[in-house]
Amino acid sequence: MATAGAETIGTASRRRWLVCALLLLATGINYLDRQTIGLLKPTLQVQFGWNERAYADIVFWFQAAYAVGYLGFGAVIDRLGARIGYAAAFTLWTVAHMLHAGVRSALGFGAVRFLLGLGESGNFPAGLRAVADWFPTEERAFATGVFNAGSNIGVIAAPLIVPAITLTLGWRAAFLITGAVSLLWLIPWLMLYRHPAKAGAVTSSEAPRIMPWRRVLGLKQAWAYAAAKALTDPVWWLFLFWLPDFLHRRYGLNLKDFGPPLVAVYLMSDVGSVAGGWLSLRLIRSGWTANWARKGAMLFCALLVTPIFVIQSVTQLWPAVAIIGLAAAAHQAWSANLMTLPSDMAPRSAAGRVIGLGGCAGAVGGMLMSQYTGLILDRVHSYWPVFAVAGGAYLAALAVVQVLVPRFTAMEEGA
Repeated sequence: MATAGAETIGTASRRRWLVCALLLLATGINYLDRQTIGLLKPTLQVQFGWNERAYADIVFWFQAAYAVGYLGFGAVIDRLGARIGYAAAFTLWTVAHMLHAGVRSALGFGAVRFLLGLGESGNFPAGLRAVADWFPTEERAFATGVFNAGSNIGVIAAPLIVPAITLTLGWRAAFLITGAVSLLWLIPWLMLYRHPAKAGAVTSSEAPRIMPWRRVLGLKQAWAYAAAKALTDPVWWLFLFWLPDFLHRRYGLNLKDFGPPLVAVYLMSDVGSVAGGWLSLRLIRSGWTANWARKGAMLFCALLVTPIFVIQSVTQLWPAVAIIGLAAAAHQAWSANLMTLPSDMAPRSAAGRVIGLGGCAGAVGGMLMSQYTGLILDRVHSYWPVFAVAGGAYLAALAVVQVLVPRFTAMEEGA
């Protein structure tokens, strides 16, 4: 007969994977919403007469809001927890996504993208807080990889759903329909999610004392995480917002043709996201420390990105898709490990702020990448300088992490 303790452990285990499934679904919706503008770029450029810098500015304002919002939501999650914080962020970004249907100018798109960025910035602070609350240390990278795979599901779904709606009902309907359906996610989240203490999965529900910002900013662990995000997040932003344009320019693809190559890239990314978390889990269970398991996995991922250097010289579509897909998969595997660092090292009361600081740094890096990309395309008319930067970013980021944090050390609440 199973003991009461075994039943409690089994129930907690099932519940935490249900939480992970809801996080995966919400992250998929998050990325479908942000990917829509990239898919519609050629259509909107024709209708509104945008040049490359105008589009780069629209992307810039999303990323500016994302940076500011990350800092704000990090603090909100530390105080309110994942349940209410995630619901608020989800509602804000979904309403902003639907508001795209009502704008008629580049200025209008910049405004609603700013609002979208504020809302979407809450996704990872809330999701990572939920993972830290529900999962033990050795499982966090794997759980993070699983729910982060939702980002790839979102960008896989987008080229299948958005063009179909756009070609049938127009681009405005693409924003309205996807947003309205997405709101249904709030029902199971609010009904089912509870902090593990309130769900009976842990024995103490005492809230930790909130660490002030000035002390968070003094943590070298926080700056290691922020620097790595600043250097590598821009590569993912590049894929999200500029990959359809690259395929259009280099291989002549249009709205009807984007689907198969983008689906292939992001299917590979899905595999990478889960595999990256699994790799560090396997290494830890084999006797590696969390420090070397995370960093070993990240080094392997960094090396897999480097072939992106040569992408501009590849003349055939599908070999190029394979190289881009490998880089995207490596990025997601990298992120599955990188995003566990706040819960590995930071005090629980500061984890949301550390995540917020890193997300802000990544968004600022993405803003700079967007401006750089727009400038390069207007002047050079080629993506090769952009991919050259992308190819070396991960090795540089890992070097910074190693210099700042040679060994991962979990800090106490009062440290």
